[in-house]
Amino acid sequence: MHKKDSRAADNTKAKPPAQAPPRVRDRIFEAASRLFYEHGIRAVGVDAIVQAADTNKMSFYRNYASKEELVAQYLRAQAAEYFRWWDETVAEYKGQPRRQIEALFDAFAQHARDYCPRGCALANAAVEFGEHDTLVSQIVSEHKAESRRRLRKLAREMQARDPDVLGDALMLLMEGGYSTRVATPGESGPMCAAAAAARALIQAHTAGSSKR
Repeated sequence: MHKKDSRAADNTKAKPPAQAPPRVRDRIFEAASRLFYEHGIRAVGVDAIVQAADTNKMSFYRNYASKEELVAQYLRAQAAEYFRWWDETVAEYKGQPRRQIEALFDAFAQHARDYCPRGCALANAAVEFGEHDTLVSQIVSEHKAESRRRLRKLAREMQARDPDVLGDALMLLMEGGYSTRVATPGESGPMCAAAAAARALIQAHTAGSSKR
């Protein structure tokens, strides 16, 4: 009896715990995020989203008041994911502003290849909507303003001669890199020169400075 009970217990332990299926809301969000990025936000309707999420319109509107609400969540999630990548990339070099910027640009090409084959999702939304959609415009503007603020701050910490100019130049380089990724895909496109270009800009703006 004791042996039989032990075997039964062992068999129970061997079974992996059952994983709950993704919530309908999560399925809708994941399907919409993929479709928005691949096809554009305007081109993707609720019908396409619910089909890709294997659900129906009733479930969609039970979870999202409108497509606009889903679009806003998608864009905010894209912005948050970008800054998670940023923070993780620079975390190793706390107190070393120059090394932090170099680390960002060293990782940039790989990040763009792996996660941004169609460019920056927020920049794409700005192109689609312009200033006609107040909410989209606000989310995109806030995201880009934060990127600019961070780069200018690092440039000041490096004691660059004109930190705002350096920060803006680095932002132009990064933003242009995402666009170049779309126009010239591949492992050896112009985007791969971003890290060297960033170093040249930094050197030009900090020559003679002891801050690193």
